[in-house]
Amino acid sequence: MLTQFLIFAAALAALLVSARFFTSAAERLGAWFGMPPFVVGVFIVGVGTSLPELISSILAVQQGVSEIVPGNVIGASISNLLLITGVVAWLNRRDIVLSRNYIFIDLHYLIGALILFAAVAYDGSIRWQEAWVGMAAFVVYSLYLISESGVPDGSQNTARPAFPTKALLLLLASGVGIYFGADYTVSSISAIADGLGIPPSVIALTVLSLGTTLPELAVNISAIRQGKAEMAVGNVLGSCIFNLMVVPGAAAMFGPVAVPAALLGFSLPFLLGSGLFFYLLTQDKTLSRWEGLLFILLFTLFLLKAAGVA
Repeated sequence: MLTQFLIFAAALAALLVSARFFTSAAERLGAWFGMPPFVVGVFIVGVGTSLPELISSILAVQQGVSEIVPGNVIGASISNLLLITGVVAWLNRRDIVLSRNYIFIDLHYLIGALILFAAVAYDGSIRWQEAWVGMAAFVVYSLYLISESGVPDGSQNTARPAFPTKALLLLLASGVGIYFGADYTVSSISAIADGLGIPPSVIALTVLSLGTTLPELAVNISAIRQGKAEMAVGNVLGSCIFNLMVVPGAAAMFGPVAVPAALLGFSLPFLLGSGLFFYLLTQDKTLSRWEGLLFILLFTLFLLKAAGVA
């Protein structure tokens, strides 16, 4: 059992390090294409930091432990909405001001993603026949972001730096690291769950979801230090939308995804409530430190309940 814990720790570390390099390279590519900071946060960084959830979910289905998928999606989304947002708001030391586009477009897309995920998961199983809708919706969302990002259309003669070839190579190499890190992470979770008699979905809901949100936390702390608080919130938003729309659909393409009743009874309603709370608190276009502290306390309560401590 100790060996499996060590494999889990090493594989998760490799997964997170690879995801960090992937995100860094993706940021440089996004900057070369002329994407503004908020779009980089929502689209490039948000998607890049969610790759651990995506790859580990696909491999979980292939290895016959599909219940890891909804546990990871729900846990990671709650971690992003409450823990990561709370830490960002608290560390920023002053109110985070959100743009008008965030309120009227991106935040509403988050609510839509929550409703869509609940609709496909409520019957205890996610199949590709229904999950493709979320993937299609994310494509539409991505096209909107790109169209609004001010990416050069080729008609302008503005000079740009040379294409970042090193960043592209780093992107590919780190992608390989993400795959193998996720593979060993999932297999070790399955072994640990069997040894302890704990459902894999519980480990995914707590330990794995916390681990796979570490890239978001690291990126957001860096953004705060650079004075880019809104980009940090965009990262949270992009990660949640990607997790809810793409991850279940991509995993379901490789086989049915089981949603345990325990997740439907507490964790899924808590996720929907967290999304609604997040939506209501950002209607004034600001996030204060004290609201951030409330987010952190709510996440602590969720973690205690999910782990069976409280």
